[in-house]
Amino acid sequence: MMEGVTVRVGLLGLVLACVTTAMANKNRDWDIYSFHINSTVTSRYATTIITSRVANRMDQSQEIEFHVKIPKMAFISKFKMTIEGQTYDGVVKQKEEAQQQYTQAVSRGQSAGIVSSVGRTLEEFKTSVTVAALSKVTFELTYEELLKRRLGKYELLIHARPMQPVADFKIDVYINERPGINFLEIKGGLSTKELANAITKTHASSEAWVHFYPSKEQQSQCDSCGEQGLNGDLVIVYDVHRNTSMGELKESKGYFVHHFAPSDLPRIPKNVVFIIDRSGSMHGRKMKQTRQALLKILVDLVEDDHFGLITFDYTVSAWKKELLPANQENLEAAKSFARQIRDRGATDINAAVLEGTAMLNRNPREGSASLLILLTDGDPTTGETNLEKIHKNVKEAIGKKFPLYCLGFGMDVNFEFLEKMALENSGVGRRIYEDSDAALQLQGFYEEVATPLLTDVQMVYVGGANLTQTNFSQYYNGSEIVVSGQITDNNIETFTAEVIAISKSNRVMYSETISTDEPIEARPDSHIQRLWAYLTVKQLLDKEVQSSGKAKEKVKKEALDLCLKYGFVTPLTSMVVTKPQGETSQVAHKPKEGEKPSGSRQGFSGSGFQFMGGEAGYPGLLLDAAEDSYSAYIMEEHQPTHSSKAATRARARATPTTVSSPLRFLLPAEDQALPLCYDIPVALSLRLLKDPNNELSMNGQLGQSASTGYQKIVIRYNNNQHIELDTTVITFNNGQDATYFSWRLKINHTTDSVSLILRDKEVDINIGLTRIIIMLYERNGIKFLWPVLRQHPTGDNIMGIMARPPVAYEEVQGTTMKLKIQDKEVEVSRDSAVDLSVRSAPTVACWLLPLQSALQGELADFTVTQL
Repeated sequence: MMEGVTVRVGLLGLVLACVTTAMANKNRDWDIYSFHINSTVTSRYATTIITSRVANRMDQSQEIEFHVKIPKMAFISKFKMTIEGQTYDGVVKQKEEAQQQYTQAVSRGQSAGIVSSVGRTLEEFKTSVTVAALSKVTFELTYEELLKRRLGKYELLIHARPMQPVADFKIDVYINERPGINFLEIKGGLSTKELANAITKTHASSEAWVHFYPSKEQQSQCDSCGEQGLNGDLVIVYDVHRNTSMGELKESKGYFVHHFAPSDLPRIPKNVVFIIDRSGSMHGRKMKQTRQALLKILVDLVEDDHFGLITFDYTVSAWKKELLPANQENLEAAKSFARQIRDRGATDINAAVLEGTAMLNRNPREGSASLLILLTDGDPTTGETNLEKIHKNVKEAIGKKFPLYCLGFGMDVNFEFLEKMALENSGVGRRIYEDSDAALQLQGFYEEVATPLLTDVQMVYVGGANLTQTNFSQYYNGSEIVVSGQITDNNIETFTAEVIAISKSNRVMYSETISTDEPIEARPDSHIQRLWAYLTVKQLLDKEVQSSGKAKEKVKKEALDLCLKYGFVTPLTSMVVTKPQGETSQVAHKPKEGEKPSGSRQGFSGSGFQFMGGEAGYPGLLLDAAEDSYSAYIMEEHQPTHSSKAATRARARATPTTVSSPLRFLLPAEDQALPLCYDIPVALSLRLLKDPNNELSMNGQLGQSASTGYQKIVIRYNNNQHIELDTTVITFNNGQDATYFSWRLKINHTTDSVSLILRDKEVDINIGLTRIIIMLYERNGIKFLWPVLRQHPTGDNIMGIMARPPVAYEEVQGTTMKLKIQDKEVEVSRDSAVDLSVRSAPTVACWLLPLQSALQGELADFTVTQL
């Protein structure tokens, strides 16, 4: 009997380089014969449907994969596959319910996948299914998003990379905006050169149509296109007319949405303090780009603005003690100061933000708007380093008087810490990507907040209920305030909207009612209810970041209920999708901001919402999304209501799945005979140890097999020094100098800050008061590393897998075995694990419990994006 052939087809409008070139060129026995992206935008709410139809041209079964990239801010709301007339629909469930199904799938040795960030604005979804000989499959994915107005425009991003030219390729966009469309532009790599001729656009008052129908020949003619077809973005840019200062108020079926974006207002002079991190981690290009951006931003200040500059490392330095007007003399002096900013030392975020706050508080100006802008690339490592205390200090000091905007530079920054601090103080957190255009990213953010038009904005809705956010500290030119809610008793005759705000020193008020001229049944805006649900969930997720205890649980439940009702896949929910009998159950995760794939399959670059089946399944992995912005998609076995002989033969020939088991870790117990143990999926990059007080961190990359350990470990200290260990060599990096040691050597290497002793396949590393032993093992012909913490660093905020202290527990007897840990009962089972901290590697008995209970956190808290 012939074995099934696995073919990976990268589909949808935004595909990672998931299929090797050799495979794509070699296999033409599959055919994406139709690929459509249809997007409808009404009241700035976009619903996009991606439909891909694939035919298996071979006389044997093949595994076909569906790859899509969607905007990070979007929620998937539907997914289905149609195979041989049978449709398999996805169902959104509570994460914990999906967790149970997932655990059962992993116990059967089935595979999982990941949803990952792809660049700055996208994340990827993947799934696969075995298609019988000479049969077809249709994939359909729906996602929804509210377009955000920035710098006076909305952008709808569509990215296409089907991995082969498609005969029936279409992108259709329909926009319906009642106030009228002011302008419409088409940008992106798919709108240039020969492809521009494949675009047609029609703009008629309140409606617009964009069609992109490239021929197969044209699909290889863009800058980044080739034999594998399209690869690029189509960006639809537009804005609407602003006929009244009150904006647009729409109602449908008892729900309303209010878009408020007045532009006929005088600008408000601003008081702005820039707080710039100059610690050692900002060394090199980061510091250079920060100086470039700051120089450009200073030029853009208006003379009636007042500004201040603060730089910080382990000390805080203000350019001037008071705010100064942005006249030519002061700006030139400030630019001279900015050119001299140099990186050095540790990071005292607490003191720096408090000094910036005090500077604004000392310089109140009537008729002005104040704001703080913090730029940092790291965690607080000196002064106050307790994150909760920093949040408390900053919140109390600002006292809701002005917003704090936190810009996190690079991928290693503690973005959750910055985001929470910003949200608690009426601002936002924004990641600045460490790339060639970082200076432009910084400037772009400043432009968004450069021109305040209103302060203390209150949106009042008489006759409204279940409202989204209604109070806003400031409104900036080019942005938009969106409020949605329900109309009490669906009585639009008594519904009134009011806006009360401060324009310079003047109080302004706008008011409007909803017109009843148009019959409700004739209005096409039933999407408004879904817009309300989307916006409510988004804001509840932000609120959950700021909350704790019972308040946090209440917010989480409210958001979860809405997700389940409206079918949104979010950090709190999972999608369960049935597949034909014999297909493996699989899981994918939605990443938090900045998360990168922790492992990859052979032939793939990166990772995404993967539902992998076939010959090289990804190891079991389910991250708890409630705390860490993950959500899971699960593919579940299902017996179809009817089956064909061809399908039965195809499943019989399908390539068997081989899956690696997770790696088992031991955790010592306090005053108990049995330690605890828990499982972590292989191939992840883990945070082993992080000591912010001494600028010490250690991360490790797990191998691909559960019978091994780490393939690579990197220890970083003193900003530009690090030790890199793999199974062949130890690299000692001191600034620009590197020294290499073979594991066969016996040496003693010492510098001012580190001692490294190498002996008998074991390296003993001392950095300050911290001592780490790393051992080289070989098992079944595979070499791997295992680290042991012999001397624990002292101080607060020590993090990482190896930083976990011994766990105190009590045994609770009952029908099932449970342990009581920190006043919570956890179901456990008696199992065993290999103790690799001892050279003899004995097998010891242990209590096996869920990872979250063992670590008192989520797996995402202990993973890193890079070593």
